[in-house]
Amino acid sequence: MAPRISRPMLRNSAPRRESRVPSLESRVPLLTLHLGYAVPRRGLPATVSFRRWVAAALAIAAHRAPAELSLRLVGAREGRALNRRYRGRDYATNVLSFPAELPAGVDLPLLGDLVLCAPVLAREAREQGKPLAAHYAHLSIHGVLHLLGHDHLRPHQATRMETLETAALAGLGIPDPYRPR
Repeated sequence: MAPRISRPMLRNSAPRRESRVPSLESRVPLLTLHLGYAVPRRGLPATVSFRRWVAAALAIAAHRAPAELSLRLVGAREGRALNRRYRGRDYATNVLSFPAELPAGVDLPLLGDLVLCAPVLAREAREQGKPLAAHYAHLSIHGVLHLLGHDHLRPHQATRMETLETAALAGLGIPDPYRPR
């Protein structure tokens, strides 16, 4: 879900700043990913995986400009608090997207912030019988597409967004998450 609100300042208990290096996808010229963990890293995908998934989303959406974003992995308590504060929903959700709202005339590659709730993703992957990494890939791509302005509020928007998601995932060798198992 992509709330259209000012983005919060995301606190990083253990910030990990990725250097500005060419992405793994040659169609994305420059990617800066700030990855923060508010949960133990054990069992979570590697930094290189997140970078790869973000790059895949940028490439499939034909985003050819430099891009910078923050991705924070949180626990249920923080996920619930953010969802309550910014969306008015009192539960932890899988992904929150906060597109950057830059003032007119400010030309920066900043796309915004993503928040992934680790326990929610783990539970959903278990319930849906999916590999955890595939679910992280899907929701990372989903969140990046929200940062780029895609949405799924109307049927035609949802179809377009799901088409982009499944194409990006297929390029990574990950099955269609919308296809019944």
